Amino acid sequence: MPEFHAHTPNLARMYDYMLGGTDNYAIDREAIDRLAALIPQAVPLARANRAFLQRAVRYLVDAGIRQFLDLGSGLPTQGNVHEVAPEAKVVYVDRDPVVATHARALLEEAGRAVFVQADLLDPDEVLAQAARFLDMNEPVGVLLVSILHFLPDARDPGKMVTRLREAVAPGSHLVLTHATSRGRFEEGAAALYRPASAGAGTDRTPREIRAFFGDFDLVEPGLVHAPDWRPDRPRLVSEPSLPSYLLVGVGQKHS
Repeated sequence: MPEFHAHTPNLARMYDYMLGGTDNYAIDREAIDRLAALIPQAVPLARANRAFLQRAVRYLVDAGIRQFLDLGSGLPTQGNVHEVAPEAKVVYVDRDPVVATHARALLEEAGRAVFVQADLLDPDEVLAQAARFLDMNEPVGVLLVSILHFLPDARDPGKMVTRLREAVAPGSHLVLTHATSRGRFEEGAAALYRPASAGAGTDRTPREIRAFFGDFDLVEPGLVHAPDWRPDRPRLVSEPSLPSYLLVGVGQKHS
């Protein structure tokens, strides 16, 4: 059985730490602390990303979605999909065998949530595995949250997303978040993430990020900065605003 390696930072554990979780090691905390020193907005943006995910899932539940496919999910902790939508079926997908072992243990009592170990760049395998638990003839909420910016163009993530859009039933939604610095990926973040990830990160423009939605109709307010997507409350005047390093959106398939 794979074990967590305490001497190598892991993206899933690093993200867990940024969200205030406890499923991480000192090496992960050290990496994030260095990242936060270089980019003070990193942790607030991670939390804004999770808050958006939760709002998007609640929106989809209100729209009638009762099943979710979360790709590149990492550890299903800290208010993830199955906790926001406890009555829905949820399939988490990640290729990391260490994450898989720990995630399955975390989900043992979740009931309607399962973990599948697969590479999201093999969409046919992902869809075949998901079909064991989800009814692919019914609408699905497909989640690609903070994963696409780790996939370089050379791996053609657009082809994978296109395959997923084509496979899901009408009424399905695509929820997507993607880091952007409008022309320059933060080199400090890339250097810190590189030991924990197969990819150092790929910066994409808003137009390139919008292209992942294909012919799906963007739900209002469209592709926007994470805190601006259907916020739960008005922003207070005293609240600091975050830079637009994270674009988010929700698209719907109509036919």
